[in-house]
Amino acid sequence: MRHLNYNHLLYFYTVAREGSVARAAKVLHLTPQTVSGQIKLLEEAVGEALFIRVGRGLTLSDTGRVVQGYADEIFSVGIALTQRLSNTAQKSPRALRVGIVDSFPKSVACRLLGDTLTDEDPARLCCSEGKLEALLADLSVHKIDLILSDRPVPTELNVRAYNHTLGSSNIAFFAPESLVKQQTLKFPQCLGELPLLLPNASSALRRSLDHWFDEREIQPTVAAEFDDSALMKTFGEAGLGVFPAPEVIADDVRNSSRAIKIGTAEDVQETYIAISPQRKLRHSSVLKIASTAESVFAEK
Repeated sequence: MRHLNYNHLLYFYTVAREGSVARAAKVLHLTPQTVSGQIKLLEEAVGEALFIRVGRGLTLSDTGRVVQGYADEIFSVGIALTQRLSNTAQKSPRALRVGIVDSFPKSVACRLLGDTLTDEDPARLCCSEGKLEALLADLSVHKIDLILSDRPVPTELNVRAYNHTLGSSNIAFFAPESLVKQQTLKFPQCLGELPLLLPNASSALRRSLDHWFDEREIQPTVAAEFDDSALMKTFGEAGLGVFPAPEVIADDVRNSSRAIKIGTAEDVQETYIAISPQRKLRHSSVLKIASTAESVFAEK
C-alpha cells in the first residue's frame, strides 16, 4: 500500500458519514466528480473497494468499515487537538525564558525577576542556569529571551547580543558571628587568618579580589573555591568560612544565614547586566526587570 493521503481519507470519511457522494460534495464544497475521483484514488491505494453500490445508494464494504473505524479515531483526535490548542492559546500566559549565569548572585536574580510574577498579566517565568557562552548560544537561536550576567558579552564572540546595564554593587565580606568573635585583628587584616570561601580563580570577581588583597599585602587563607555563588553562600551559612557577596543583598544574607557584614572591599564592584538579542528592550516583563533594577541598586 502506498502512503495514505489524508485528504482522500477525509473525502471517504465524509461520504461514509453523509451516505452519498452528492451530500458529501455539498459539505466539502466540491463537485461530486471530484469527490468520486478522490475516493477512487484511495481505493487504488488500499487495493480494495470501500463502497458497494446498493440501488441508488452506497454502503460500506467490509474493508470500508475497517477504514471508517480508523478514520473516526483519526479525525476525533484531530478535533481534540484543535480544541486543546485553542484552549492553550486562550489560557497560557506569555513566557519569559531567562538564562542566569551560574556566577550571578541568586538573591539578586530573585529580586529582579520576582516582580514579574506580580503583574496583572504575568509572564510564565522559565529560568535556566549555565555558563555565559552556553547561554549566549541559546539566546542566538531564541531558546531564551534574556540573560542575567555579571559580565558583558565577550568581544571575541561573534554573537548578535546587546548589553543593558542594570546596576552595580560594592562587594562586602560576611562571616558567621562565631568566627568573628574569635578574631582580634580588624578588617581587612583579619582576612589573612580567617578561612575564606572565594569564587573560582577564573572568575572576574576573583581577579578583582586578588588584586585588592595584593594592594593591602594580605595573604588570604583560601579554604574553598566555587563556580556557583549560591553554593559558596551555603558553605558560609554553615559557618565554614568568610565569603564575599554584593552589599546590595546584605539584609538578605543577614536574615537567611545570620552572617554579619565585617567590611567592604573598597574599589571592588560587581556590575549586573541584562543581555538581549535586541538593541532596545521591548518585552514588557523585561522592561519591568529594568525598572525593578533601578530601585534595587538605588538602595545601596
